[in-house]
Amino acid sequence: MMTLETTVASPSRIGLDLIAVAEGAPLELDLRLESVSEGVLVTGTVSGPTSGECARCLQPITGEVEIELTELFAYPDSTTDETTDADELHRVRHEGGSESVDLEQPIIDAVAMALPFSPVCGPDCAGLCPECGVPLAAAGPDHHHEQIDPRWAKLASLREQGDTEPREQGGDDS
Repeated sequence: MMTLETTVASPSRIGLDLIAVAEGAPLELDLRLESVSEGVLVTGTVSGPTSGECARCLQPITGEVEIELTELFAYPDSTTDETTDADELHRVRHEGGSESVDLEQPIIDAVAMALPFSPVCGPDCAGLCPECGVPLAAAGPDHHHEQIDPRWAKLASLREQGDTEPREQGGDDS
């Protein structure tokens, strides 16, 4: 068994369109590597800072992501290696007489799955005004736009024309 506590730079931007761990951001690794019968079992936590924008109001947001990592890296020629497709399992690599595991892809996958698809700056974020695009939190409670239902727009224009034209008196007064 071996433990690994270190901080590494994120190799690339990890995440989604609206929120991610930036390239070069510090990732804190607190991992335990154990030799098991079929390979090397890696368990532990990975954490790092996130940045992005709110899905409702587009304001910048920052945060932290922490994932629990559990990944088996199969030994070459083990039963697990022989019975599992190449793209379903990570493998221990032999390079220059030593064995190594590549944690980059498992960490990228786990971080991306842990991030929210639609991050928000707060649970009560009102978003943007659909008419003018102003953040509703900054617009105030009296922010509104005069809107006429398109189905009634023609009648509203007739009403406006009627206000400027004299009304005719019609009908029979009998």
